[in-house]
Amino acid sequence: MCSWVFNVAGNHTTESLSWNTRLKIAKGAVRGLAFLHANENKVIFRDFNTSNILLDENYDAKISDFGIAKLEPSEGQSHVTTKLMGTYGYAAPEYVIRGKLYVKSDVYGFGVVLLEILTGLRAHDRRRPTGQEDLVDWTIPCFSSKEKLKSIMDGRIKDQISPMAALESAQLIMKCLVHAPVLRPSMEQVLEGLDAIQHIHS
Repeated sequence: MCSWVFNVAGNHTTESLSWNTRLKIAKGAVRGLAFLHANENKVIFRDFNTSNILLDENYDAKISDFGIAKLEPSEGQSHVTTKLMGTYGYAAPEYVIRGKLYVKSDVYGFGVVLLEILTGLRAHDRRRPTGQEDLVDWTIPCFSSKEKLKSIMDGRIKDQISPMAALESAQLIMKCLVHAPVLRPSMEQVLEGLDAIQHIHS
């Protein structure tokens, strides 16, 4: 396994990543999270972001850095912590605001990563204009129309993805980023969504 950090801007290599490659990487990462969540003792990864996705020479993805992962508490409960840990821009609102942590908190993190994949932009970047520093806050309102969605998509993949696949990707992102954890899809459902997007694209 090569320790190439996945970066949608293409900085881990000199090439830009195609839509098909980005989708392949996303699906590989989702399988990893789905495996953690499906175990009898479910694991909350807690800090899912692009820097924790490692790629090999075939762009097969593996998730790494389990340093702050936690076992899920008993059903219906959450971890509560006063010390927030993780990467800024990826943490779910229930964790940031109330210090509560669920398996579905990882789903939110993946939603941010998928948004990065679609836009080619980082989750948080202070160099962007005022009001655009936080990718989620800035771009989600743009999902209300096809024209606005097209305006925030990575220009390097616009010709590689059909309007329907782009729309389905946006809808999946919004499902993952819903504020109420219980309303977010499971990682298995996210994988089904990515399979459907791939089928549209093919």
